[in-house]
Amino acid sequence: MSISALKTSLVKVSLVFFIGITTALPAQAIKPVPPTPIDVKKVELGGTPWNPQWDQIIQKALPPEMLSSQVPPGVRRFCPRFGDMSAADKRAFWAYFFQALAGAEAGLNPNTSVRHAEPEVAMAMRSEGLLQLAYADHKRYGCDFDWQLDRALKANDPAKTILQPKNNLECGVKILVNQIIAQHKPLLTRSGYWSTLRPDGPSYRVFAKQMTNPPAACGLPTKSTIDKSATTKSVQDDSDRNETPK
Repeated sequence: MSISALKTSLVKVSLVFFIGITTALPAQAIKPVPPTPIDVKKVELGGTPWNPQWDQIIQKALPPEMLSSQVPPGVRRFCPRFGDMSAADKRAFWAYFFQALAGAEAGLNPNTSVRHAEPEVAMAMRSEGLLQLAYADHKRYGCDFDWQLDRALKANDPAKTILQPKNNLECGVKILVNQIIAQHKPLLTRSGYWSTLRPDGPSYRVFAKQMTNPPAACGLPTKSTIDKSATTKSVQDDSDRNETPK
């Protein structure tokens, strides 16, 4: 074989090897996420638990800034080792964070729709979905909600764009990115979007209770009785077995 042909062959092998690595990275970057206390409770009571596919939606929606070594104030309260963790572990933490937030906001129910007593405009009458968002967030944060399409549907119709978990969770990521990256605000602040992330209030205590079982990589000392080896995948499997007719 000539030197030229040998070089060509080596380049091809290198490209195949490189492509193999790059295509494998996304799968490796997605880590399983532990269950929150409310998720475990739902399984025990035979309810519908957190869907592990929602963890993947969150992890894929995170911009690089959310994985930087500069930890926003408040994060270390729940994940002391955040600054030293790998990108994959940081994604898993944020997925757990949003699961906890959804637990505090909507009891992990994607079809939750709460009417406000004194709405300012028609489409701001409700807080909806896993993260209790509003149609106005479409303009504020570029969220994929369509009020004109949804207005004829019932409040808890899962076909509504705002109730679809992917739309709701991706919007939540955008809102938090705006708060802690664009505005450089702490994770916990009285001016935050969610009342559950406003410290010292009753809603915050509900959220904090859900943050007691973060990924082990966080190094959070905890007295939680939840099995750290459990994940939302195993929780989902347990639920499926419980719901299977005997």
